[in-house]
Amino acid sequence: MAGRTVIITGASDGIGAAAARVLKAAGDTVVLVGRSPQKTAAIGRELRAEHHVTDFSRLEEVRELAATLLEGHQRIDVLANNAGGIMAERQVTTDGFEKTLQVNHLAPFLLTTLLLPRLVENRASVINTSSAAARIFGDIDIDDLGNAKSYTPNKAYGDSKLATILFTRELARRFGDSGISTAAFHPGVVGTSFAKGSTSPMRVMYRMFGRFLLSPEKGADTLLWLASTTPGTDWENGGFYTKRVVDRTHPQADDAALAATLWERSSALVHS
Repeated sequence: MAGRTVIITGASDGIGAAAARVLKAAGDTVVLVGRSPQKTAAIGRELRAEHHVTDFSRLEEVRELAATLLEGHQRIDVLANNAGGIMAERQVTTDGFEKTLQVNHLAPFLLTTLLLPRLVENRASVINTSSAAARIFGDIDIDDLGNAKSYTPNKAYGDSKLATILFTRELARRFGDSGISTAAFHPGVVGTSFAKGSTSPMRVMYRMFGRFLLSPEKGADTLLWLASTTPGTDWENGGFYTKRVVDRTHPQADDAALAATLWERSSALVHS
């Protein structure tokens, strides 16, 4: 399946960079998207790959990225929505949204929907990085997506990763018959700088137990498996995976009405 065009967000380090190295070595054209100009340029030079700097806390930059990708690529075979993070105190972006919600859900939602015509045309796979935090911390209130009433870094992160799974399932429902294949996955607890700027207790775990956590290469395994195998045969459209196996997650993830409502609400927020 080499020779494809694969777009990976959050590709400047961690599992995104690890996956990019493997896919590039296998012969795919890899397009890297990262927030840090220095890190993104460095991995771009290393892989001699096209790279773009985009800050997902600014939706205008996401729109510019989508336009650039559509102009530059007639083929998009895989979109890996891997960018994200856990934040500190509650912040509101210049677009008016809670930052965790925007970076982890609304921005990937916007990028995917802007690329949808090309993705459908190429019968692409859309792979979304979620987390076990969806089950542990998530509890979505559709009327308080930004957690204005009950914010903690962990809840905001869990909600955003639960939203990722709901988005995955609704994307499969709406566009599966048009050729889109999609899955969400939990990469495991990976030793990266992901929680560095957070006030969440998770940052302590990352600092204290970093040497016992998964390497980015191991954390990228399920992403690479989903990107390199056959949907419908090796994995199910709309599924949530851990270690290449369908996994249970939050009960809300099975709420089809919530998934549809979240899609409509997200669309209204980012496309208004």
